[in-house]
Amino acid sequence: MHNAARMGRYDITKALIESGADPKIINQRQKKPIHFVNHFFHKGNFEKYHAPHNVNLTLDHVRYLKETPKVRKLLNSAAQRKGANVLLLMSDDLGVKDIGSYGGVVQTPNIDRLASNGVRFTEFHAGAVVCSPSRATFLTGRQHLRTGVYTVIQDSVHSMHLLESEVTIAELLKEKSYQTVHLGKWHLGTPFKGIEKPSLNDHGFDYWFATDNNANPSHKDPVNFVRNGKKIGKIEGYACQIIADEAINWFDTEHQKDRPFFINLWFQEPHAPIAAPDEIVSKYGNVDDSAAIYSGTVENTDKAIGRILKKLDSMGELENTIIVYTSDHGSYRTERNGDLRGDKGSNFQGGLRTPGIIYWPKGIKGGRTFSNPAGSVDLLPTLCGLLHIAPPKDVHLDGANLAPLLTSKGKFHRKQSLFWHSPTGQPNVAIRNGDYTLLGYRKLEFKRDQKRINELVNEAKAFIEKDLGRAVSRKELFSMLYNSKFKNKEAEKIRGEFVRLNQFQESWIPEIKRGSGGFREFELYDLENDPNQTKNIVSEKPEIFKKLRQELFEINKSVLSDAPNWGAKEISKPQDSRQVSSVEIKKLLKKIDTNKLPEAYKPSSHQDYVDKRIATMHEKQRARLGQLWKEKQRVDPKMKNRGLSFIRILEWVAEGHALPEKGSSQSGRKQKY
Repeated sequence: MHNAARMGRYDITKALIESGADPKIINQRQKKPIHFVNHFFHKGNFEKYHAPHNVNLTLDHVRYLKETPKVRKLLNSAAQRKGANVLLLMSDDLGVKDIGSYGGVVQTPNIDRLASNGVRFTEFHAGAVVCSPSRATFLTGRQHLRTGVYTVIQDSVHSMHLLESEVTIAELLKEKSYQTVHLGKWHLGTPFKGIEKPSLNDHGFDYWFATDNNANPSHKDPVNFVRNGKKIGKIEGYACQIIADEAINWFDTEHQKDRPFFINLWFQEPHAPIAAPDEIVSKYGNVDDSAAIYSGTVENTDKAIGRILKKLDSMGELENTIIVYTSDHGSYRTERNGDLRGDKGSNFQGGLRTPGIIYWPKGIKGGRTFSNPAGSVDLLPTLCGLLHIAPPKDVHLDGANLAPLLTSKGKFHRKQSLFWHSPTGQPNVAIRNGDYTLLGYRKLEFKRDQKRINELVNEAKAFIEKDLGRAVSRKELFSMLYNSKFKNKEAEKIRGEFVRLNQFQESWIPEIKRGSGGFREFELYDLENDPNQTKNIVSEKPEIFKKLRQELFEINKSVLSDAPNWGAKEISKPQDSRQVSSVEIKKLLKKIDTNKLPEAYKPSSHQDYVDKRIATMHEKQRARLGQLWKEKQRVDPKMKNRGLSFIRILEWVAEGHALPEKGSSQSGRKQKY
């Protein structure tokens, strides 16, 4: 019942009265009637009984309320919290024309309901045109090169991963007492393949159930899910439904009703290799037809989403949950991107455009459609705006806060145009401002044995089509070669050589980072009048071309300057790590936990105290605070009082202590600044 502590007196009074609470309650001690509203507004009463640290909050009052199902549902739900829940849903390789609400052929009633009752963006864009980079931008609000992710990550050969120093949505919300969960595909680097990399815990997730890449051997009966670091083995069923099962089970067993939650749910469907139940596939064609199977995976995903929405509704959480639905980029099936030019892997609109749906009945008026250019890069700043959370300090965000647009409060302004950079693609870069998009081609040549690659593709195609008993398109074939693992040893050997010869080489990075010049060609398109990008108007619109080209150069230079060189060993380490062992950190955190709280600290003014204390700290101290707090959450995810634990670490750092040197017996020496 202490959820109401997080509300203002007006909000809680209004919510309870609207839900059927009787405003005339009885003071049991004095045996006389008192007015519920007047009691809450009487000076001192609200503060006395409804401070955040008072766990008996509203228990005295609940006994006096007229019991109705609506009152009970309200008091037992998260609707009384200031912080809304967050559920981010993303499909994999889904085109902008795949789902019903965007004119697609697949039956997706649950996603369509989110669109009709929420807001729908008609010009929503992925963070990148391939998987890993798009996901990095999605979680950080930053152009993916800044975050360390250049292209599709192959964990067995690449050092590349989402930098641990990047601030993710999960980390921001975790600091606000959110439970943080990741379910489904990850593909931002894991330590599962023998190369040391951060795990999902290190990026802010308390609980996770994930695959490092796609579900293998296909969406049906996958064998490669890992739960909180433990391999699960074969799970019968389809990946999207397995993830829905995990979400529902988490709500039943792990969810703490007094805390908001953030669930980052990334489906594997409809990425190849595809599989869906025959009874669904048969709606769209023969059960062995790849287009019909593809459609079946999309509908099956919609059914999984429907189960999750039903669970949220039964818990009383649906109305107070911000739900976003999108895709990581365009489809590899060209027809599923509509008439747009290009597909997955292309910086033309067919590779970039995705569905963009945002639903939150409590905070956003539904039934609206926006044509403003927007994208996944905007998610982190937008959530900060909707939840009234400060964005990461001293971090350049490439995205914009869409909250003024969504809530009709304030004026929406995008400081920086939408920008994409695909190092090995052509065109390499794209920028969009309003209705105009400019694309640029760089003079970069990366050596590959193309003759041998073509031979391997043909050999693999023969093996795969024989095994599947059907033809596969070139796009599906390449997707399977990159992301699957074949039972046939000869086919797997071919796949391994193909990946090795064709994959991104980290040795190319210095060439990629070498300035923002080298552009040999540009193309300018007016997307309002030419959405399919058929007519280059560079010569017709010279002023617009020059303006966009200048901004493209500036953003590109900034991005490449921030992008790490994976040949440098130190780039993946958190700032101020000082090579401290995990054992030493654990000892230090245990010691800090025994420290007394500062006399000036009061739980009722927690955030004010934190803000003032951090304002006095140097940059290195702030980095040290972030590192220790992240480690504390990793080693003690179920700490009893997160707020007080954070204050003790904050105070220890603010007093000038430094981390112990590696192998040192000192547990935190004071350091002068």
